[in-house]
Amino acid sequence: MDEKEIIIITAIAIPISLVIIVIVLFSVFSRRKNRLLLEQERAIKAFERELAESQIEIREETLRNISWELHDNIGQLMTLAKIQAQMSLEKPAMITEVSETIGAGIDELRALSKLINPEALKSLSLREAVSLEIERFNRLKFIDAQISVIGTELPIEPNIQIILFRILQEFFSNTIKHSKASSLNVLLDYSNNKLDITAKDNGVGFIQEDNFMGIGLKNMKMRAKLINSTFSIDSIKGEGTALHLEYKFV
Repeated sequence: MDEKEIIIITAIAIPISLVIIVIVLFSVFSRRKNRLLLEQERAIKAFERELAESQIEIREETLRNISWELHDNIGQLMTLAKIQAQMSLEKPAMITEVSETIGAGIDELRALSKLINPEALKSLSLREAVSLEIERFNRLKFIDAQISVIGTELPIEPNIQIILFRILQEFFSNTIKHSKASSLNVLLDYSNNKLDITAKDNGVGFIQEDNFMGIGLKNMKMRAKLINSTFSIDSIKGEGTALHLEYKFV
């Protein structure tokens, strides 16, 4: 093969090689792009699924709360008012007590009305929604609960807020049902373009092997991950449990 033929073959081979390289690179890029789009689609579907489940769980929790308050709290007040009204027929001075009891019942109904429509959460800030839960715990004497806020409150996208609220609601539920705690403190810290949430009780606590919260804990972790938040639960046996959650504003 003379030098001229080598030059011709080289001149043909180089463009062909470049075309092959371009095709391979394009193929790799297309596969990566398709894989990324598929992962994004899966992430969107997972978020939408968890959002829907969170909304359903909030509704169910709300309906349970309403049912309990109507039966055990407001029902008792109305029964007491009825008894007092009957007694006032013989003791007219008791009419004042009747009025006070009915007034207390009306106040309870007004507080309860804020929970009747779970969709109202979308019109509330996270602080307002959590505050309603705290007020309910104190009103029904479930636990001595407090909420504190540091920094300037920043708006949160409604769907993100629903998931954040559900994570906290899950923790509150475990605290009241299982922890035997007498106090619950919640801190919302809006600093450095992020929201740090801490919720701590002084209950019995648990160790990892206890699997204290089971599926509930797994749900909280998974939902925090879906909204790109860091999440952890710290607990010391006999000293209490604390939830830590950090959400960064974009």
